[in-house]
Amino acid sequence: MKLVRFIVNGRESNGILEGSQIIELEQSFLINNSEKSGKIFELSDVELLPPVVPEKVIVIGLNYVKHAEEVNKPVPEEPMIFMVSPTAIIAHQEEIKIPFLDHETHFEAELTIVIGKEAKNVRKESAKEYILGYTIANDVSDRTLQRKDIQFTRAKSYDTFKPLGPLIETSIDPNNLGIKLKLNGDTKQDSNTNDLVFNVEELIEKVSTVMTLNPGDIILTGTPSGVGPLKPGDHIMIEIEGIGKLENKVSY
Repeated sequence: MKLVRFIVNGRESNGILEGSQIIELEQSFLINNSEKSGKIFELSDVELLPPVVPEKVIVIGLNYVKHAEEVNKPVPEEPMIFMVSPTAIIAHQEEIKIPFLDHETHFEAELTIVIGKEAKNVRKESAKEYILGYTIANDVSDRTLQRKDIQFTRAKSYDTFKPLGPLIETSIDPNNLGIKLKLNGDTKQDSNTNDLVFNVEELIEKVSTVMTLNPGDIILTGTPSGVGPLKPGDHIMIEIEGIGKLENKVSY
């Protein structure tokens, strides 16, 4: 099932995407058993929003084997967990705005977990019970500030630095998905989530021992090899098998 948030006739709503039509829900899909409103909209007639408004944006670093190799760092013994600001999130087709033209700013394609119910000290064997579904993120990162600060919060939290969407897919195997990023039509990242160091279930177990996860929280699971710079005028398309495509242009 594909879940979306959208604006129609000046109001925000939630729905289920089936083909080119959205079946509206009476309440957020984060609320159990939200009923259908009886209204149906064409996808072309609505504006898609980020599929979720998270309380917490949790990011995992160096979580693909080949990405660790390309940056000449050892594979982590446990997940590298950090957090960035939810205000960095933008929707499919919104613009990424680079604040500093003289900084090195990179794209990072990432499978993203969306939490469906409160999770604390979850065992990996039952982790999927706490997951609503999966979406796509671009973990835009200012490498100049990342190197300067050592930690990552500022470098990854600028407004527009977390494109998210276009939807949440609830029914896929997250640990065997093709993930690809194209920059101006040229393939830069082309991998599979089977290269994850810590898979989705292991991440839920590890993160939920540190903090309580609430419905709508998201976990960006790391990026494959092939990260690189972006600049104003660029067009970025990230495609994850079974979810769809997240597209954004870059401006200053």
